[in-house]
Amino acid sequence: MRNFVNDLLFSRYVAVGNEPFLQTYNGTYLHVTLPALKNIQHALNRAGLGSHVKATVPFNADIYNSPGSNPVPSAGDFRPDVRDLTIEVVQFLNENDAPFTVNIYPFLSLYGDPNFPLEFAFFDGPKKPITDGDSVYTNAFDANLDTLIWSLDKAGYPGMQIMIGEVGWPTDGDKNANIQNAKRFNQGLIRHALSGNGTPKRKGKNIDVYLFSLIDENAKAIAPGSFERHWGIFEFDGKPKYGLDLMGLEEDKGLAPVEGVRYQLRRWCVLDPEATELAELPDSIDYACSQSDCTALGYGSSCNHLSAEGNASYAFNMYYQLNNQGYWDCDFSGLALVTDKDPSEEDCQFPVMIAYGHSLVLNRNGLSDVLLGIVVGNLLFLLLLS
Repeated sequence: MRNFVNDLLFSRYVAVGNEPFLQTYNGTYLHVTLPALKNIQHALNRAGLGSHVKATVPFNADIYNSPGSNPVPSAGDFRPDVRDLTIEVVQFLNENDAPFTVNIYPFLSLYGDPNFPLEFAFFDGPKKPITDGDSVYTNAFDANLDTLIWSLDKAGYPGMQIMIGEVGWPTDGDKNANIQNAKRFNQGLIRHALSGNGTPKRKGKNIDVYLFSLIDENAKAIAPGSFERHWGIFEFDGKPKYGLDLMGLEEDKGLAPVEGVRYQLRRWCVLDPEATELAELPDSIDYACSQSDCTALGYGSSCNHLSAEGNASYAFNMYYQLNNQGYWDCDFSGLALVTDKDPSEEDCQFPVMIAYGHSLVLNRNGLSDVLLGIVVGNLLFLLLLS
């Protein structure tokens, strides 16, 4: 407990749950969220930390919306089924000088609506703006955030502090999830947050933003979509995926990679080109993918262009690497073989994993070293922009 308290001395917030009022949870956490929030904040107060460490609840942006008949920010309000409970949470947060935290993802708006205008998801480029009275919106982020601000205004909290707990763009797993779009969005977001321009509803106000996320999570649930495992600005081994100017100085200096990462041998497991008995191939691919991460093979993903043979090789290799290149893990009923020739194609990479660690749960010399290296190399690993 003492170490935990010491860690909190360098913290500003404690998140209580994550998106507890999400519609897909069907009300599971509606009546336990506020009591949990109160318990955590009271514990912080008793520990003498309450003056500078605040408990907050990261909400999904689905707790507020504007009606389809008038889809503008000023018409926004909290969802009727959670409005009263949300306002109770807001009241407690306000009493404790804690921010209202929300996760905003323009990518998800694009993903979930085939008619959503692509350019409106970004901060630059040609687009058709949305006019709301005297306010003009040129990007989805500002429109979403101001819908929340209007909702809080109608609830009686016009000056409520707001923090963006999560926002980002994935690099794989969907036709719009790629490195080019991720860099465009995240760089535009950083530039916007640091500009001091605020939003049309709150002009000239700083926007506190936590960029999601630091590193890819290849064991994360993919029920929402295969992109869920690819939000990281760093690869699994601590290599930056793209250049990102964290200071907003228009300098493409890039992010610092982790140094001294140890990899397994440069060898891959692929489909044997001379294999002829292929009856068990579909089951072998299904098994390999069920035990590893094959999201890059999905529609619109980076490896979606591979041939049927390439798909099999990718699946076999992910399983093989996941299991630390065990000799017995590249067999698949005699359909696979080990090669020292890299089978990667164009933007489709066949990875070689970090040595001496499981690719999902690496040991203390694996993932922990990578995370530490990223933090030391880049200082702001959560990118708090204020």
